[in-house]
Amino acid sequence: MATDPAAAPSPETAHFIGVRHHSPACARLVARAIAALRPAYVLVEGPADMNGRLDELLLEHRLPVAVFSHYRDETRVATSWAPLCDYSPEWIALRDGRAAGAQVRFIDLPAWHPAFTERAEGAANRYADAEARYAEATARLCERFSVDSVDALWDGLFEVADDPDGLQERLDTYFDLVRGDAEADAGDRAREEYMASWVRAAVARSGGRPVLVVTGGFHRPALRALAAVGGTQWPEVPEPPEGALGGSFLVPYSFRQLDAFGGYQSGMPSPGYYQRLWESGAEAAAGELTRAVAERLRGRGIAVSTAALVAARSLAQGLALMRGHPYEARVDVLDGLAGALITDDLDRPLPWTTRGTLHAGTHPVVAEMVAACTGTAEGALHPDTPLPPLVHDVAERLARLGLDGAEGPVRLDLTEPRGLERSRVLHRLRVLGVPGFTRVSGPADSADPVFTERWEPSPKAGREAALIEAGAYGARLEEAASVLLAERAHTAGTDAGPLAGLLFDAVLCGVGPLSADLLDTLADRVGRVRELGPLGEVLATALGLWRHDRVFGVARGPVLGAVVAGAVRRALWLAEGLHGSGGGVDLGRLRALAAVRDALRYAPEAVPITREAAAEAAARIAGDPLAPQDLRGAACGLGWALGGAADPAATVRALAPDALGDWLAGLFAVAREEVGRGDGTLVDVLDDIVAAMTEDTFHAGLPALRQAFAFFPPREREAVAAHLLERRGRAGSARALLRTTADPLRLARAKALEAAVTDLLTRHGLRTPCRDEHAMGPRTSRPDEHTTGPRTPHPNEHTTGPGTAR
Repeated sequence: MATDPAAAPSPETAHFIGVRHHSPACARLVARAIAALRPAYVLVEGPADMNGRLDELLLEHRLPVAVFSHYRDETRVATSWAPLCDYSPEWIALRDGRAAGAQVRFIDLPAWHPAFTERAEGAANRYADAEARYAEATARLCERFSVDSVDALWDGLFEVADDPDGLQERLDTYFDLVRGDAEADAGDRAREEYMASWVRAAVARSGGRPVLVVTGGFHRPALRALAAVGGTQWPEVPEPPEGALGGSFLVPYSFRQLDAFGGYQSGMPSPGYYQRLWESGAEAAAGELTRAVAERLRGRGIAVSTAALVAARSLAQGLALMRGHPYEARVDVLDGLAGALITDDLDRPLPWTTRGTLHAGTHPVVAEMVAACTGTAEGALHPDTPLPPLVHDVAERLARLGLDGAEGPVRLDLTEPRGLERSRVLHRLRVLGVPGFTRVSGPADSADPVFTERWEPSPKAGREAALIEAGAYGARLEEAASVLLAERAHTAGTDAGPLAGLLFDAVLCGVGPLSADLLDTLADRVGRVRELGPLGEVLATALGLWRHDRVFGVARGPVLGAVVAGAVRRALWLAEGLHGSGGGVDLGRLRALAAVRDALRYAPEAVPITREAAAEAAARIAGDPLAPQDLRGAACGLGWALGGAADPAATVRALAPDALGDWLAGLFAVAREEVGRGDGTLVDVLDDIVAAMTEDTFHAGLPALRQAFAFFPPREREAVAAHLLERRGRAGSARALLRTTADPLRLARAKALEAAVTDLLTRHGLRTPCRDEHAMGPRTSRPDEHTTGPRTPHPNEHTTGPGTAR
């Protein structure tokens, strides 16, 4: 007899199974329930917008696979994965429900819905366990059962428990405790109300036959209550708003992606182990895991004796007995192996006692144990699975350009049209994160005069999945790359750090008119950057491309010119407002003012600021007593380089000794060429200042002075040294003056220490004549000294006083 859809649903007709995602025990429970109930409907937590494509999902794929969902509008981008493996309860519900003649449906909101995307921790994973958001209850349970983690608790209660008939009751009790009286967040409430509307409608149409509802256990208590009230109409599947793009595709997945130790957020860790447990049972899985660990360790050259493995198995069995497990659980096996195989002290807890990714420096035995638990399975889609247009577009391009199946290095001449086209295709794949090629050489930045590239084939594992996921950004390769770069620009906001690399990537990808839109965005962003140093990187990159580009076709372009103009204006504004005396030398802000200098020199037509106006701004910064000393020096150098009235020699005379090095670093960073072309007055003034320093002052200032003069290349430092020798009337090699047998700072400190020791010995009457003066005869000259003329002073010796010759 047909059921009136308007009649009130009977809650008793609905059977609710709360599961933990990717739990073999829950998967077996679902299979038994379907076989026993023969339900009219099987309703599963999953994206309702996939209901029209369940035939596609239930093709003979090699699991694991995932439903990849994407959404994009002008303000928001959302992506989500709903993974399924052989032992996922959701997969068993879909597969066995269809086989039993039931109508199967996904009943959850689409992944793009704000119920997911506005959740505080995001929605990169649809099956992120709600219990992770209500950890207080699970922490109490762990304490009550004296276990380290929720995973160990779950295994003991459910996976290795020898009571399948009582599993449903234990699960209900567990999830009732986890949910407790906690108030669900807005996203969970919206999802549960939506899922309950599907339950009510299915019950109304079931003709009195059972309806099986399979959802995350956290939602089960709420769904039971919500399903008893309300309407009986099938709910509408929400559509993306007008102007938004969204959809779902199947993608291959892997156990590595499914593992909590690799960063996966939900369900069970160690999928390789649970696959064994699903196929062979708990007792056999324990032995297989032990063998897998031994094989991995021996394959890595780590000796594992049979005796050690026997000891590990005995220890695991003892731990299982002590913990009340009828069979060895995963943590029993791992703890037994760790106890038998690891003799070193570990600096952190064993990873299976917590959740999260492995840390750098993890003990190699521990790392191999975790890898054995993870497994190596990789999914594959059935050949009839529909794929997004991007996959076909990329396949056609790679074949046409001779890049598909390349086995050796790919060398590209960027000055040839075909070489440039191939380069752009490979760079677009690179920014989209599609594996298959690795760039090993080529232009590193906008000023790099390199016109060739070399790419090496790399493992293609995950290429199909990456291309399917990249299909969310567009149907054609250039469109997808451009949209992704625009998303990166949106994410960066006014943070200039990523913008320089983003700008260069946009040029390397050569994404045409879409690239112009991106550059317009960058031009707007640089006008709001808050930090001078990172802004300088953007300016230097844009200016280099505007001036020198011979390959990518953006030289002298108006859009790049807008980026340069906006960066120059912003840099001068930031520099003029920067105050603070601490911190020493900031190389980033010095490079920023050097980039401003170059823009005013080489791109005056792109910069809406005259050299005179910039020189005036530089003079204000240089004279600001609140500005950092290195910035004041850089501003003085900027004014000097632009032909302003800056007089660095006069400023140097007025500097305190402790400010000299930082100020000079700024000056030399921006106006090194002007120093080299000068008449030597500045060097003479510096020589007089340093010569007048006391020993303590000189030693305190030496590190900053060395840093400042490091801006000069060797040839220019040699010219300074030659000028000092000439000023002192000394003959000798300026090059030898620059050579030392050790770090000059160490030599200066050693000399100061020797002087202090000599003074101490003299005061106490303990000094004896030097052996060199009485016993060894005349001193033998060093190879770099002149024996027929005045000796060239050692860089750390005094000649007539503590002068620059040090």
